[in-house]
Amino acid sequence: MTDLIKNQIDLLPNLPGCYLMHDEKDEIIYIGKAKNLKNRVSQYFLNEHTGKTKAMVSHVKYFETIITQSEKEALILEMNLIQKNHPKYNIMLMDDKHYPYIELHTNIKDPYIGIARRLKNKKSKYYGPYPNSRSAFEVIDIINSLFPLRKCKNVGKSSCLYYHMHECLAPCINEVKKEEYDKIIDEINNILKGNNDELIKKIKDKINYYSSNLDFENALTYKNKLDSLLYINEKQNVEFFDNVDRDFIAFYISDNYVSINILIYRKGLLIGKKDFNYEIVGDNNEFILNILLQYYLSIPLPSEIITSSLFIKEELENNLDTKIILTQGGKYLEIINNSVLNAKENLSNFFHYKSLKKDNEYLLNELAGLLKIDYPRVIELFDNSHLQGTNAIGAMVTYINGEENKKYNRVFNINSINKKDDLSSMREVLTRRYSRLKEEKSNFPSLIILDGGKNQIEVANDVFKELNINIPLCGLVKDDKHRTRALMNSSYEEIPLNDNELFLFLTKMQDSIHRFAISTHIKKRSKNMFKSIFDDINGIGEKRKEDLLKAYPTLEDLKKATLIELEQILPDNVALTLYNKLRENNE
Repeated sequence: MTDLIKNQIDLLPNLPGCYLMHDEKDEIIYIGKAKNLKNRVSQYFLNEHTGKTKAMVSHVKYFETIITQSEKEALILEMNLIQKNHPKYNIMLMDDKHYPYIELHTNIKDPYIGIARRLKNKKSKYYGPYPNSRSAFEVIDIINSLFPLRKCKNVGKSSCLYYHMHECLAPCINEVKKEEYDKIIDEINNILKGNNDELIKKIKDKINYYSSNLDFENALTYKNKLDSLLYINEKQNVEFFDNVDRDFIAFYISDNYVSINILIYRKGLLIGKKDFNYEIVGDNNEFILNILLQYYLSIPLPSEIITSSLFIKEELENNLDTKIILTQGGKYLEIINNSVLNAKENLSNFFHYKSLKKDNEYLLNELAGLLKIDYPRVIELFDNSHLQGTNAIGAMVTYINGEENKKYNRVFNINSINKKDDLSSMREVLTRRYSRLKEEKSNFPSLIILDGGKNQIEVANDVFKELNINIPLCGLVKDDKHRTRALMNSSYEEIPLNDNELFLFLTKMQDSIHRFAISTHIKKRSKNMFKSIFDDINGIGEKRKEDLLKAYPTLEDLKKATLIELEQILPDNVALTLYNKLRENNE
């Protein structure tokens, strides 16, 4: 167990919610839910495991959590997150099926009540979803026994047993007035909305009656009905029934730092969150607004943004072309309060990690002092990757203020004849990168870091001389075991590195460029290797190719996939065709 995970476990709350396990590529590999996040998540790392669980835990680099108001909300959120992210180690809930809703069919002449998995009919009324499907069916049984709606999906021409038991108005033989149905529908709506104190009292009386007469079988039957009724009364704020994209924004301020939490709902479903932690500069409201505007001006806007801050509401209205809602009560406020709880928890974690290590500003100033350069706000790192000269690429990772900014990462397909020559590849990449920036009159980075020593720096110096540019430069010098032992500046002077926080800081950067270069190379190689396998199978287009490559980065991974796993991504017939072809190739 790494120090990072140990610290994360120590900070977990004793609250319900969902946890998302990430691997070293920052991909979500497993999603789970918990009644108590601290107890559940810690079990993965403190207990012994076998099989798939052991394999999953071995790949976890870190995890994140989303706090919910109840275990029921966690169950629903877990399903939404799994169906959005398709994590590698989640087998259940991967298809597009949903927890059941209770559907009240009111848009037809003779209404009835039933179970639905999708909100297909805009004129029906839906309640749920209910992760405990047994409770949903139990409640339908209760309602059907209390109210004489038809029980058959299709109206026949003769009455059935329900009519003779006085549990159906028998529209098959009787003309039932709309007013009579409206009264029944109103009463059912009240029950499903939780206004059922009278009904609960009647069921409790039944339980007491049967218990006092030692009829425990009937007492248990009514106890189950009571449990189901109480379960559907429990609120959930993870799903809406309106198919609207909306964000809920909340923040928490402490010791001049702010944590901003955005709960992201798409098509009415909570599918994730976005967190920001910053030291506040200037006015609190203005600073928070600036962060939000930077975020929303870089993404597609949701249809609605909900906040409880009047200032944020008014300023976002002036700057964003979408509906901004100020909430001060009701269901929206409950979600905002939960967002505040997530923000508070996130800021607490941020303070903890900040106390364990020096911040990026301190480390970047230390690096600038060693290299005798200005503060390196923007750093670009380079590395190459190939396999015996095939599928050669150059990779660039960008760090801004000490944090990787993936938006500015770049990949260069190597065009030079000798693709096995790393120095030739580096020359090509640096020339293409900085000649273009020079032509476009764009800003150069504050510092360039090369994953190599003197030879790499010589190449960079030659390129910069040819381009007549001057950019601070250094390389990472390796020992005989290929571990970084020193920095080398552009004058070829070695600067020893101790095993301190700056060393770890640079190692993190080095790991990120290695990971990006290798994963990009593997993806390119895999695309070429998979091309002949995928292209002659009907039903595997570009989108499904991407999904398969994401789930199985290498051909070996794909060959190990079971038919059931492939069916989580592909239609059953297409999955079977691919599965059989892979088996033929193996043979």
